[in-house]
Amino acid sequence: MPEIHPTAIVDKKAELADDVIVGPFSIIESNVRIGKGAQIHSHVLVASGARIGENCIIHHGAAVSTLPQDLKFSGEESTLEIGNNTVVREFCSLNRGTKDREKTKIGNDCFLMAYVHAAHDCWIGDKVILANGVQLGGHVTIEDWVNIGGMTPVHQFCNVGKHSFIGGGFRIVQDVPPFILAGSEPLTFRGLNIIGLKRRGFEKPVLMALRKCYRYIYQSKMNIGQALEKIKDEIEMIPEVQDVVQFIENSSRGIIR
Repeated sequence: MPEIHPTAIVDKKAELADDVIVGPFSIIESNVRIGKGAQIHSHVLVASGARIGENCIIHHGAAVSTLPQDLKFSGEESTLEIGNNTVVREFCSLNRGTKDREKTKIGNDCFLMAYVHAAHDCWIGDKVILANGVQLGGHVTIEDWVNIGGMTPVHQFCNVGKHSFIGGGFRIVQDVPPFILAGSEPLTFRGLNIIGLKRRGFEKPVLMALRKCYRYIYQSKMNIGQALEKIKDEIEMIPEVQDVVQFIENSSRGIIR
């Protein structure tokens, strides 16, 4: 049986694995599923539509799967999905989706520090770290292994590419390509995320290919279209290079300068 504190309120229609722990004064509404090994600390709201994976930890004061802050939302069924082994720290606010994407989703092994906000229809990949006070507008996509520094707002519909690292306190108002460092105001390309990539086992030939890609994109006099053609002509299309090209070709807001 789940270990539920006497002051907690858990709807009878919520589905909790046998070893879930629910702390004092927390509220778990109906149409909620919480997986094995999860811990819900004190004063947490787990609202209808939450799907929480195994071994997740949700800390004091967080509000999970609350209604979208979207004037177009009309009460449609939607969810907030959190993968396994993800930590949600104090006072995070995570809204469920709308009819556009039908869900807000957060991947496995993520770490959302205190006061993070993820608005409706955000899709966050695996092993993402969002530092204190990161604020995601609606429909934002954060790919795997991204690290965003504290107090950073991300504009609606922006995409942040995998393995990128964004410094704290800067605004993200255009797409951030994968594998890079970004900083300054306005947000600009600051080089390859070389330390992070080396820590994750990227080998020298891959790093050299990525450096060459971004030299064409950011450090030549070519426009983006010309740079992409140059990349396709001159650089072996290994998966990482393909990721860069596809990300930029699919960008609707344009990439940071």
